[in-house]
Amino acid sequence: MEQGTSTSTSSGGSSRKKNSRLKCFGVDLSPDNVAVAMVYFVQGVLGLARLAVSFYLKDDLHLDPAETAVVTGFSALPWLVKPLYGFISDSIPLFGYRRRSYLVLSGLLGALSWSLMASFVDSKYGAACCILLGSFSVAFSDVVVDSMVVERARGESQSVSGSLQSLCWGSSAFGGIVSSYFSGSLVDAYGVRFVFGVTALLPLITSAVAVLVKEQRVIGQARGPNVPLGNSSFLKSSKENIIQLWNAVRQPNVFLPTVFIFLWQATPQSDSAMFFFTTNKLGFTPEFLGRVKLVTSVASLAGVGLYNGFLKNVPLRKIFLATTVTGTVLGMTQVCVLI
Repeated sequence: MEQGTSTSTSSGGSSRKKNSRLKCFGVDLSPDNVAVAMVYFVQGVLGLARLAVSFYLKDDLHLDPAETAVVTGFSALPWLVKPLYGFISDSIPLFGYRRRSYLVLSGLLGALSWSLMASFVDSKYGAACCILLGSFSVAFSDVVVDSMVVERARGESQSVSGSLQSLCWGSSAFGGIVSSYFSGSLVDAYGVRFVFGVTALLPLITSAVAVLVKEQRVIGQARGPNVPLGNSSFLKSSKENIIQLWNAVRQPNVFLPTVFIFLWQATPQSDSAMFFFTTNKLGFTPEFLGRVKLVTSVASLAGVGLYNGFLKNVPLRKIFLATTVTGTVLGMTQVCVLI
């Protein structure tokens, strides 16, 4: 965190006004930026329930690794159609707002999903539905704040846009640090239902910070909560958005990185199998696993600081090469340790 000072001189004299602004990662903490940072903070702090979900599926519902992987895999589904959320928020103002109202709704849906997990859910199908709803709320709020970030970074230099991204990911990493240790110790001390109940309060932060978003109210036919999806204006705007998206994706500098990210994310994951191995075979406790997650979150925050402080102006190809080599070395180290 740093204190920035800006001066302005009037045209008729030499008097200057000094306006001090609080900064983080080089970004002015305006109300809009604070709202964006807090939404990312919530995304990180929601990791409080990650271990609780895994232990609930394994110990309470007695699911095997394959079933656990399927249930938790539902959390990825809402993230596959994120462009659709952008079309909806841009084309259908809810109660007259394209940003505020959807952030409020996302927070309420997240609170509802974790409240159900804490009270009524007692089957794998109910757990899958709640996990899906909670993931949907996070994905939708992520799309809303990402659109705000894009609007602010548009036309800015790489260093300025990189600083804003550093603020976002740093907030998420800080949220992960806050929740990591307690995610395991609370499961040990109070059980998974208690952790779900505490987690239900966290998405309400997203709803609360929505009032900080500076946005003009939409005046006209689209100011109410119920906008017919079949009207010509919605269909026309949706068609235009799809055409623009397709034209953007077709560009080689967008298409090739997209293919790379797809192939990277399409590789098999061993999260569920590793969780069962570390708990059943190695006897790791929830508290210990929480400490491991704490180290991971601290490393994420350190990585954000390293990028913002030293790598913002380094060519992306060099950063990619360095991270690939480092990741390969660390991955082989993990394999050797486990063997």
